[in-house]
Formats: sequence, C-alpha cells, structure tokens
Amino acid sequence: MSVSYFVRYRGEAEDKDAFLDYYRNAHAPLLWRFPGLQGLDLHHGIESHDAFPVTPDDTMLLARMVFGSVDDLDRALVSEARARARDDFARMPAFAGDITHQAMRIETIGR
Repeated sequence: MSVSYFVRYRGEAEDKDAFLDYYRNAHAPLLWRFPGLQGLDLHHGIESHDAFPVTPDDTMLLARMVFGSVDDLDRALVSEARARARDDFARMPAFAGDITHQAMRIETIGR
C-alpha cells in the first residue's frame, strides 16, 4: 500500500518567488535523501474561476512525498535526512501561516 506524506503551507511568504525557489532548489534535494522516497510533487496555489460556489483555500504550497509503504514512511520520518531537512527549515525565506503534516493512504480510482 503506497502512502503520501503531505506538508501544507497555508498562508503567505514575504517573498513567494524566493520561498518557492528555495524550496525547489535547496530544500527538495534534502527531501530526496529520505530513505524510501519514491516521488516528490510540489503543488502551487493558482487562481481559478469555478462556476459553482466553493470555499477557496489559502494554501501557498502543498508538498507531496510518496512512499511505498507506511514502514518506509516511518523509517524516513526518523532518518538523519529528515533531521537535516528540519534543520534547513530555519534557513527558508520568511513564511507566515500554518504548516501541517499529514500521512495518507493512496487509493487510485480507475476509469
């Protein structure tokens, strides 16, 4: 069973472009050192025009890491690579808002 580990940045960075550039070019390479990591996707919030009433979200960045199993994720979360990534957080450009972490099982629905 594959799992995703989401890190959500809900809020605003002082300089969004600098924050995303740092995340992409400095932080992501540290994430790729997590043992068992199979995929890493960065989702950026964009403006869209929905014809139906919806409640917009203020997520600036949603990072998704994919692991082959819960055991793989658990090993990554206690790894030296995770400790280095957590230390790197202090070097990121300023961000104001909530940062959440959540693991979720992947269920693929085919057509």
